Amino acid sequence: MGTWDTGPFDNDTAADFAIALDNTNPEEREVLIRGVLARTVNATGYLAEAEEAVAAAALIAVQCPGGEPIDTAYGPEKAMPTFPADLRMLAAEALTRILDDDSGLAANWLDPADASRWLTTLNRIRTVLAPPPASADVPLFDIDS
Repeated sequence: MGTWDTGPFDNDTAADFAIALDNTNPEEREVLIRGVLARTVNATGYLAEAEEAVAAAALIAVQCPGGEPIDTAYGPEKAMPTFPADLRMLAAEALTRILDDDSGLAANWLDPADASRWLTTLNRIRTVLAPPPASADVPLFDIDS
């Protein structure tokens, strides 16, 4: 993987994915993104499309509350469609699968500081996609004895 930074599009594979999205008809972009996420979630063994799945998840997170814009020249140049809500959970599942893969992308970083920044980026995107559940400290109802 040719990597130059820790952002979701800061590697050759994700940059190529952005080009593929730009070259795809607007109505087919969701299908391309859904496919890469589903294949990552359902993969056994090596996660062949992990870099693309990270980029796809970042594009979905942009449309969520708290999502950060893609501010790199290597992301898609063309506008993405409004993604359906179910893609949020699929993207979060894909990121969880990638983060849980001990022999995958996280193992590729030579500099521990870069690995830490990359993991922080993925966790931040995953949090935007699937915010933590409401606190358990909030009572659901009162029971009078």
